[in-house]
Amino acid sequence: MPLIQVHAIKDVFTAEQKQDIIERVTDAMVSVEGEALRGVTWVTINEVESGSWGIGGQALTTSAVHTLQKAG
Repeated sequence: MPLIQVHAIKDVFTAEQKQDIIERVTDAMVSVEGEALRGVTWVTINEVESGSWGIGGQALTTSAVHTLQKAG
């Protein structure tokens, strides 16, 4: 039984986006392991508080991620 954990900063993704992540990650695993594993593939989205995630020695906030999303 695959368990895939996705870590994200809290309030970056909407409920609809989280559902899309769950579906697409499951589809990716099924494409590797086969359709029989779909029903036993677990995906969890673990949210980290804004400012509690660091990259390059700097805390990353929800606001900063939203700015990055708009730039892309």
